Amino acid sequence: MTLSVSDLPAIYTLLANSLSVDINVRKPAEDSLAQFESRPGFCSCLMEVITAKDLVGQTDVRLMASVYLKNSVNRYWRNRRDSALVISSFSSAPFGLSIITIENAFCGICKNYGFKQAVVGFGLHMTASEHFYGKNILSENRALCQTNKYLLSKGLSNEEKLHLRQKLLSHLREENYQIALTLAVLISKIARFDYPREWSDLLSVLAQQLQSADILTSHRIYMILFRILKELSTKRLTSDQRTYAEIASQFFDYSWHLWQTDVQNILHAFSALAQNASELHHSDIQLTCERWLLCSKIIRQLIISGFPSDSKSIQEVQPVKKVCPVMLNAIQSFLPYYSSFQETHPKLWDFLKKACTKLMKILIATQHRHPYSFGDQSVLWHVVDFCLNKITNPEPDTLSFEEFLIQCMSMMKSILECKEYKPTFTGRVMDDNRVTLQEVKKNVSSAVAGVLASLLPSDRVVILCNILIRRYFVLTASDVEEWFKHPESFHHEQDSVLWSERLRPCAEALYIVLFENHSQLLGPVVVSILQEAMNGCPSSVSEISPELLLKDAAYGAAAYVYYELSNYLSFKDWFNGALSVELTNIHPNMRIIHRKVALILGQWVSEIKDDTRRPVYCALIKLLQEEDLCVRLAASRSLYFHIEDANFSEQDFSDLLPPYWDLSFKLVEEVQEFDSKVQVLNTISGLIARITEVIPYANKLVQFFQKAWEESSGESLLQIQLLTALKNFVAALGYQSPICYNLLMPILQSSLNVNSPDELLEDSMQLWEVTLSHATSLAPQLLGYFPCLVEILERSFSHLEVAASIIEGYIVLGGFEFLNMHASTLAKVLDLVVGNVNDRGLLSFLPLVDVLVQCFPAEVPQLISTTIQKLIVICLSAGDDRDPSKTAVKTSSAAILARILVVNTNFLAQLTSEPSLLAYLQKSGFSNEENILLCLVDVWLDKADNVMSIQRKTFALALSIILTLRMPQVLDKLDMILSVCTSVILGGSEDLSEEESSSDNMQSSQVPGKEFRKRQQALRSNKPNFTRKFVERQPPDLFSPPRRIV
Repeated sequence: MTLSVSDLPAIYTLLANSLSVDINVRKPAEDSLAQFESRPGFCSCLMEVITAKDLVGQTDVRLMASVYLKNSVNRYWRNRRDSALVISSFSSAPFGLSIITIENAFCGICKNYGFKQAVVGFGLHMTASEHFYGKNILSENRALCQTNKYLLSKGLSNEEKLHLRQKLLSHLREENYQIALTLAVLISKIARFDYPREWSDLLSVLAQQLQSADILTSHRIYMILFRILKELSTKRLTSDQRTYAEIASQFFDYSWHLWQTDVQNILHAFSALAQNASELHHSDIQLTCERWLLCSKIIRQLIISGFPSDSKSIQEVQPVKKVCPVMLNAIQSFLPYYSSFQETHPKLWDFLKKACTKLMKILIATQHRHPYSFGDQSVLWHVVDFCLNKITNPEPDTLSFEEFLIQCMSMMKSILECKEYKPTFTGRVMDDNRVTLQEVKKNVSSAVAGVLASLLPSDRVVILCNILIRRYFVLTASDVEEWFKHPESFHHEQDSVLWSERLRPCAEALYIVLFENHSQLLGPVVVSILQEAMNGCPSSVSEISPELLLKDAAYGAAAYVYYELSNYLSFKDWFNGALSVELTNIHPNMRIIHRKVALILGQWVSEIKDDTRRPVYCALIKLLQEEDLCVRLAASRSLYFHIEDANFSEQDFSDLLPPYWDLSFKLVEEVQEFDSKVQVLNTISGLIARITEVIPYANKLVQFFQKAWEESSGESLLQIQLLTALKNFVAALGYQSPICYNLLMPILQSSLNVNSPDELLEDSMQLWEVTLSHATSLAPQLLGYFPCLVEILERSFSHLEVAASIIEGYIVLGGFEFLNMHASTLAKVLDLVVGNVNDRGLLSFLPLVDVLVQCFPAEVPQLISTTIQKLIVICLSAGDDRDPSKTAVKTSSAAILARILVVNTNFLAQLTSEPSLLAYLQKSGFSNEENILLCLVDVWLDKADNVMSIQRKTFALALSIILTLRMPQVLDKLDMILSVCTSVILGGSEDLSEEESSSDNMQSSQVPGKEFRKRQQALRSNKPNFTRKFVERQPPDLFSPPRRIV
């Protein structure tokens, strides 16, 4: 029923109650509003609540109404009849779009409209109909079922949409900022759907109202325009991008004029304020400043998204040359007021910080998007010169303006590493006078390179390098104080933070790029700074002095560019002569130097030779023994680099293992932050994976993992790291892994939970797989975990490959004990997967069926008869033979059926004559009148040349059995059958050139254990034997009277 004006009081009451702190009042109101959402007129009622003049003071209710309106528009504005949107969202799943996944999404449709009609209507390929009923409908994905509400929803009527659009444009002067922002987002969402077709006059109406609007209304219009442009810029269809380009070409000049007018008014007001003009209205100035910031964002959006990148189009973007110099001038005009407004006008001082930082960010984004237009001398020269001056010779006030200095450094870094500014060396065809695109790029790059060369002569590069090291790398007094108070936090802030957020990391990033561009020039410079710092502060000095802080900075500079600096500095001499001596001074203040020594030992790992490796290991262990957490974390990270290095020497590290385990376990206990624990766990895990003898430390590691797992309860990300370390631990133990089962089994039991996060479940399954692959026998606890696999696969096929490896482990280890206990569960798993996943998924699971048939030839075929029927359908279905994956699936299925014929002939004969199979084939479109087994013979003959030798032998053996039948149809294929059989017999004595097992297509996450390998070898030995005499074999009863499939 449509809602009307008479329902407004009820809706207002529900909105007010939804804000109540009393859950007994709030919950019924929220439920009622959720029911109202899909009713026509609900959005119009909300709009009336928002715009009602007598409710202006009820800000909280109006804000809640605006939020509900925005959410309702997101859900119901566009008609949801197009189911292709939902289907396409599943197409990138790891194993494609499964029938069961589609079933979950459309089960509501199937329920209301009938299964067959719904499936046919959506163009889905049907498999066995019983899959779509009863217990096989997965209840876990009920949330997906709710999408049918939107798929079948008619959405809002055109009349209501028109009313809402008009109402929104008539209510631009919203005084409350949060409501205005929500409405701006709402208008942008509607514009995404309706502009330019149903709402073609949107931008023109907004621009028209700007001409006569007051400051508040114009501010709100700017906010709406920015949100619209930002939303439309995300549309990627060619027609949408063409529309956006038209908007940019028509709207840019108008917006730029408004921007220039506002900036002049702001500067005039600032000048008056600086002269103590008290008659100015500060609120109007503040609103004008905010409006100008919004206009700046609009200009950025138009330049970045409204024009194709000139690095691709090689067409000059004129607005870049028009805007960038003026913005740079605006920054220079704003900066003088930075210090004077800090005390007198704090709100305007905040604006100045935002304005200067935002304008620099716009320049950086413009350079990145349009490097060639930005590279014009009228732009690049002034920007680079300005940034270099601010970095090297900043005013005292600017030096404290870290956010701005970061942007200046980011701009220099972006320019120095821009690949479009690098000289290119391309040849050209002789006597070819045509100007190619590459030639144009080369000419532009050469011109820009000339500008940069004139701006950055050698002396200026050296000065910049010195300034970065001596000024920006040096720790300040506040840095040292923060370190001493919170060493763990300091470690992560300095070394893990995004480089563009802090001044020192940003300076380090700029230094690295500068050194890369001028390594031959700066190499000797950095070495001289290093020598100066070491001479000025000997290792015996422990007072925190400028000399010690400079040495710390110089050590950092040498660590960051080790790959080039190694040509000018011998690490062996440096380590023996200075670095190792630094560690002998154990004064607490020396933590500053010790941390940088740890950094150097990790960064220079590739330059450490065999004769120095052992002392470096000892030095890192010594650093792990220090009291300061920052130093110990740095040492742990550097040790990780050595462990991961290809030249890691276990022999040199072996006697250091006992102290390392103790120190690392202690460090994990002492650190508090998540990142710290993960970092140390990564080092422990990496070391376990690299060493060969972990048995002597097994008990100690078990105790550590036990305690760490208990303390990680509720921290899934930390548990993931622990599971990774446990995988390496089990693999390192190998066939002695059962000694840690008291630890592993409870962890597996708790983590193999279908409700666990996908990442945690994935690592848990990998640990499960590794445990099986290194087990000597199948422990009762492991045997009891197998049913968990059904629940996991019913939830998602994302973990299909590791699930296949797990099942193989159970088959190889458990034998008949496993089959007797979990026969029905195994059959359910195979039935769940085969036929419901794409070709990649099938290729990971079909080898399991082959393993089962090999291990249990008498029991398994009858157990998995439904799965075998599906394999027959796969073999006989008309597929695209040009698709390698489909060919591989059909070939593997055919090989399994051939093996079944060999080991359990009567079963296959009986199965091929069952009515259920015939009906199944008929539904799949198979209408051949021949006997099903003869059709399989055709497949074996067709695929015999496209398989591995073990499968070819299986085909030949099956065909040989067919030869024992005295049937006319067999005689027609006699020459081809004999050709396959004789080719296999003649080549049967040849050794296999590769290891071929029944699970060749499987990808295990770990190398199998010794015992597991032995069992796999036993399976391999069970290959077809062609020495048997087929003539002595009695013909089996393979053929029932042929049944025609119509």
